[in-house]
Amino acid sequence: MRSQYEYLAVLGVCVLITVPLEWMGRGVYRRGPELARAVAPVLVVLAVWDVIAILRGHWSFHPEATTGVLIGGVLPLEEVLFFVAIPLCAVLTYEAVCGHQERWLTRSARRSRHG
Repeated sequence: MRSQYEYLAVLGVCVLITVPLEWMGRGVYRRGPELARAVAPVLVVLAVWDVIAILRGHWSFHPEATTGVLIGGVLPLEEVLFFVAIPLCAVLTYEAVCGHQERWLTRSARRSRHG
């Protein structure tokens, strides 16, 4: 039997796993306005898409798999959090990988000029 909090738990684990990437990258959480500009379009587009799909009967959520908290009376809270958590995890991962690569390339360039 599935818990109504399972979806929230999975999202929480995704965010927790990627939190250490904050220190590997360029400080995603410390750049709130930039992070909001990266996540907001994803949230808006996918939320509108989901609401339309739900209202047209193309998409639904099993009531036992969600907490029952609906945003705007239509969209489950978990789905809205999904549209924030997953892009956040993606940005953290991207910044950690690209930031690390950028620092490595910068150090390599300095070494080749001085070596």
